[in-house]
Amino acid sequence: MFLDPIYLLIMGVGFVLSLGAQFWVKNRVNKWLKVPTSRGMTGRDVAQEILRVKGITDVTVEQTPGFLSDHYDPSSRTLRLSPDIYNGRSVTAAGIAAHEVGHAIQHKEGYWPMTIRQKMVPVANIGTNLGVWIMIAGLFIGITGLAKVGVLLFAGFVGFTVVTLPVEFDASARAKRAVADYNIVGPRELGGVSQVLTAAAATYVAAAVSAILQLLYWLYRLGLLGGRRD
Repeated sequence: MFLDPIYLLIMGVGFVLSLGAQFWVKNRVNKWLKVPTSRGMTGRDVAQEILRVKGITDVTVEQTPGFLSDHYDPSSRTLRLSPDIYNGRSVTAAGIAAHEVGHAIQHKEGYWPMTIRQKMVPVANIGTNLGVWIMIAGLFIGITGLAKVGVLLFAGFVGFTVVTLPVEFDASARAKRAVADYNIVGPRELGGVSQVLTAAAATYVAAAVSAILQLLYWLYRLGLLGGRRD
């Protein structure tokens, strides 16, 4: 199976997409990390300003270790920013901080794709960790039913990657509006924010495409998509 040309092609496409997206986002992030905003606000300042304007008082902003480890945790209502973003006064810091606040706003407003995404987290974790191995085991020992269970689990992970896309796109759109409407960045800086967030979104697109291709392959191997069981 691992020498199947179709499988190797799919994995190759996924690898190239992932590598390209990572290179793009690091390039844009590093470029705009060197450009300060005209107002000189840190990422923490940006996040707190948008939260204040939006009337969100129950979200905490804190620093977390790592590079591009920024995220919003809806379970604890905590917005965690990496050191470069939390303390940075750059265009990148403003854009990423605003993006994460976008998730907090989604949470407050009950944005339905985000709600669905959160409910799919346990299924996604099982699907990505066990789904493929169950499929492989089912095919190896010739138990089609077991392989189909693996496909179903992996499909849950694929669904998670797909529903993540509108969540991330919407958060970025909210971020761009916020930094512009609240005069957090100037017109030229807004272009930098857009570049950073567009590149970041590409990583989610690459992950979704790769997952979908893998799912189609497994469906083909099981004879559920015009292929043959072997």
